[in-house]
Amino acid sequence: MSLKDVLIARIQAEGPISVADYMAECLLHPQFGYYTTRDPLGVAGDFTTAPEISQMFGELIGLSLAQSWLDQGRPNPFTLAELGPGRGTLMADLLRATKGVPGFADAARIVLVEASPALKTRQKETLAGYEPHWITATSDLPDQPLFCLANEFFDALPIRQFLRDGTGWRERRIGLDESVLRFGLGVRQAQPALQHRLDDTQDGDLVELCTAAGAVMADLSARIAQHGGAALLVDYGDWRSLGDTLQALRAHERVDPLSMPGRADLTAHVDFEALVQGIPCRHSRLTPQGVFLERLGITARAQALAQKLDGTALDALIAAHRRLTHPEEMGNLFKVIGLFPEGAAPPPGLEP
Repeated sequence: MSLKDVLIARIQAEGPISVADYMAECLLHPQFGYYTTRDPLGVAGDFTTAPEISQMFGELIGLSLAQSWLDQGRPNPFTLAELGPGRGTLMADLLRATKGVPGFADAARIVLVEASPALKTRQKETLAGYEPHWITATSDLPDQPLFCLANEFFDALPIRQFLRDGTGWRERRIGLDESVLRFGLGVRQAQPALQHRLDDTQDGDLVELCTAAGAVMADLSARIAQHGGAALLVDYGDWRSLGDTLQALRAHERVDPLSMPGRADLTAHVDFEALVQGIPCRHSRLTPQGVFLERLGITARAQALAQKLDGTALDALIAAHRRLTHPEEMGNLFKVIGLFPEGAAPPPGLEP
């Protein structure tokens, strides 16, 4: 039995499924899901995230959030949360970098939003000595000031895909061609959530919709609007999505998204405009990751670290700085947007 067998049986019983249903099964099926069965990060995994590339990423993000905490009057207690914390590397770097901020660590209540048992085990190891609390949904976040991180979290949330057909839309679905998973299209229907996209699309254009992201953003923004705090959301994507961005990664190489369900990472670009639409708190301008990190002083930090290094260690630091900031690498592909309450300044590194 494999996840492919599970999917085939479901499609045979119920008919074609949405891309969102397919992604949810592939990533989080309790027995065969990608995140429930493995640690996907690093050289031995399928992809590498910014915190695994260099400590500088987590340090600077941590100091940006800590400054927002200072600017908002040092609320005590507050929730220090991370969505999809990977191995816990980002949170560990943040906590180390903010040790010198008086009162920050004592006031913080660390909460990790994680659905993967395998990654939760790694987080416990990385954050040994701290006392994080784990939850599986943002709806369970405490009702108090929230200072939050989400790095490459929203790109893994299930999306639906719609092809424009006149003034209606046909949903892209996954069915069977004998025993092979294939993409197909549902019947033409109106989609109220995509009504505004009739102004900037034409017949045959594909638009993606992430309903799950809206629920998460409602939870984060409501707490920040009511209790104060800030959030830094880092992901690849752009202000408004257009086209098919669904991709699968296996051993750091792209593969067919339907070829190995449950054994490859599935992601899609984030539509940041949709992410912040209608939220009750304020948001910053969407900013390229490279610009954000340079504003926070990553070059000066790299130069300070370089003074103690030589040889291959120095080469690795230089390569990491370039990878995080250069426009042809992660610098432009990844974007950052900040959330903050009315009357407060955006987190450092971002503009209102």
